[in-house]
Amino acid sequence: MSLNLNSLRLFEAVARAGSFTRAAVAARVSQPAISKAVRELERGLAVALFERGARGARLTEAGEVLAEHARAIFALARTADEDMRAFREIGRGTLRIGASTTIATYLLPPLLGRFVAEHPSVDVRLTSANTQEIVQRLLGYELDVALVEGPVTEDRVMVIPWREDELVLIAPGGHPLAGREVGWAEVARESMLVREPGSGTGEVAAAALQERGLVAGRTMELGSTEAIKQAVAAGLGLAFVSRAAAADQLALGTVAVVEVGGLRVRRTLTRLALVDRRLSPAVRAFESVLEDHRDYRDYRDYKQGPTG
Repeated sequence: MSLNLNSLRLFEAVARAGSFTRAAVAARVSQPAISKAVRELERGLAVALFERGARGARLTEAGEVLAEHARAIFALARTADEDMRAFREIGRGTLRIGASTTIATYLLPPLLGRFVAEHPSVDVRLTSANTQEIVQRLLGYELDVALVEGPVTEDRVMVIPWREDELVLIAPGGHPLAGREVGWAEVARESMLVREPGSGTGEVAAAALQERGLVAGRTMELGSTEAIKQAVAAGLGLAFVSRAAAADQLALGTVAVVEVGGLRVRRTLTRLALVDRRLSPAVRAFESVLEDHRDYRDYRDYKQGPTG
């Protein structure tokens, strides 16, 4: 059968909302109308797209595949519309940027400032989240540009090296371990503050320790780099953070670096792109800004994961 795009759009609304009722509200149609459209789609395709229950509608395996295609189709439609608008009104468009927390907070602001100054008519929307969520949003066609800190292994995603970053172990200013080289045994006696699962910083730090057979002692999980820095300054424990993220606190002396013998943790910050996705004029303009600030020198030497 030929797919009816209106039915496909209503199906995708249900897939996104997880409920026929919520999808009907979001799409501004009646629930019977949206139910009918999905039934006709299922009849025409001869497959069940949802498992319906009291708690809502859950996609079947066939539904998952169709939902992925639907997201791609409507993302291309949005891109086509924005490209045509860019031809009508040079310099206009929408740029949806997603970046993991450290990049969004400490590295992107000056680049966004330059881009907005050069392209004031482009509507810029920045999403900050951990690496895992940014990847999922990119796969869902919710982002045009994605920049992350952690390793990414998705067949549909190209991983392009962008900048190098160093993770440092920080302690409260004046801590007995601060400002000198110590062994890991001394560090392991301290509480360690860590990021939530899915955080690029957390994954890289954990992988670096595991690679060397090092085990942290007591841990406390916090949901952001800012929270971790404040907690370290307050004496709640030690933590691995980006040197760029800790620059202000290091300058003020509220935190200090702990040098661990034989442990140096560096990582590559990367730009992500969906394979074969066409780039809008706004994306190409922003990628030019990113390229001007790329400090990774040799793509051929790049590999995923932490380096010592």
